[in-house]
Amino acid sequence: MIALDGHSLTLDQLTSIAEDGAAATVAPEARERVEAARAVVERAAAGSESVYGVNTGFGALSNVRIPADALGALQLNLLRSHAAGVGPPLPVPFVRAMMALRANVLAKGYSGVRPDTLDLLVAMLNRGVHPIVPRRGSVGASGDLAPLAHLALVLVGEGEAFAAGGDRQPGAMALAAAGLTPVTLAAKEGLALINGTQASTGVLALALSRAHRLARAADITAALSLDALRASVHPFDARIHAVRPFAGQAATADNLLRLIAGSEINASHAHCGKVQDAYSLRCAAQVHGAAREALDFVDRVVATEANAATDNPMVFADTGDLVSGGNFHAAPVALAADVLSIAVTHLATISERRCDRLMNPALSELPPFLTRDSGLHSGLMLAQVTAAALTSELKSLAHPASTDTIPTSASKEDHVSMSMGAALKAFDAVDLATHVVAIEALCACQGLDLLAPLRTSAALRGVLTTVRREVPMLAADRSLAPDIAAIAALVASGAFERACPLEVK
Repeated sequence: MIALDGHSLTLDQLTSIAEDGAAATVAPEARERVEAARAVVERAAAGSESVYGVNTGFGALSNVRIPADALGALQLNLLRSHAAGVGPPLPVPFVRAMMALRANVLAKGYSGVRPDTLDLLVAMLNRGVHPIVPRRGSVGASGDLAPLAHLALVLVGEGEAFAAGGDRQPGAMALAAAGLTPVTLAAKEGLALINGTQASTGVLALALSRAHRLARAADITAALSLDALRASVHPFDARIHAVRPFAGQAATADNLLRLIAGSEINASHAHCGKVQDAYSLRCAAQVHGAAREALDFVDRVVATEANAATDNPMVFADTGDLVSGGNFHAAPVALAADVLSIAVTHLATISERRCDRLMNPALSELPPFLTRDSGLHSGLMLAQVTAAALTSELKSLAHPASTDTIPTSASKEDHVSMSMGAALKAFDAVDLATHVVAIEALCACQGLDLLAPLRTSAALRGVLTTVRREVPMLAADRSLAPDIAAIAALVASGAFERACPLEVK
């Protein structure tokens, strides 16, 4: 049970809720803050002053005063009108991340919802009622309005949801099947449910979690290739990296040295006379390290945004004020998502180049296309072609979404972030890069097998053994698609790095 208190939710906890189905609860101290903020909203709703989002219209209609007896209808109409998404539904883990993040934001006590409304959102999460949220429709300006509106509609018994058994049902039926009762919205609650960045932050967080696994797997795979290509380990000497003190670069260099240590293959060419290796080998620490530095930046953004108040207006219970601002603008999330796409593209492009070197007998001491009977057999030729295709697509995904902006809401919202598009392409980029690294692993493991009876290091033998349990050595041509998919699944799940007896930083 993960307690949502509005300030301590971690990436690991969010991933556990989203992907593993972990349950959540509202922390007791958070409940007190929620109640205090709600009292401020109720006083404002009963007063004579116009307060945005409480007794006025929204966006360009914020100058329209709403009668007291229509404040609940105002909030319900907001959800209905803003549920304008299109495209296939987001996967359930994305939706669970959104739900957990929105509950955590509401628990901070700056949004002014009633405790019962927050409790229903958490109960839906725990009982497997997952709103159907279309993939597209957010520009990340006043938050992820359309995705969060589709999510929030289920709380009032409308919209659609995947029920606990996985069936697609009307929202009211899905709630009833889980033993839950819809809420009737009160002042400001509809706005509090949709004004924030939780859709794009949730997608980015899950992409980031996978990107960290990918970065560690990329170091392991690079070590496999370095050994199979009989490359030098001297470029990973700690002294080199100490004088250019990027933490990510030093971590990768240390990983590579430790992973290859004790390799019979490496010892066999200790005095071969080769002066320098190609950049894809010699500069692995610098390129992988730069990607790691980028992921650290994304980490900071996600950790901050996951525990940030992104509502509008903000409710300050200590002073009794409601203050309009712009914390819903998702520029930080959009930029971080674009950085993530760029980072994993670098991991993929250098991986594909090592893959190509493994194939080419002019660049290695291995048989052409890693098969002993080339000509009759094509070996792993098309695996590298697939890596090239994926890498080319990745370069398109690395083009930033965050630099675009299209005014909306009669130009009241005249600068938008495009954070949802950036986050979705970041997740796709991680998936493509995972497959490129999996292809390199497939090729490098084949190369190591072809160097027998010389053996790689004990650390890399652990990885090779795990790969070989899923994918046998290629002795004759066969379809490579299942092999690539199997290794990509190992990388994505973390099983690839767990197969290594050494800790990969």
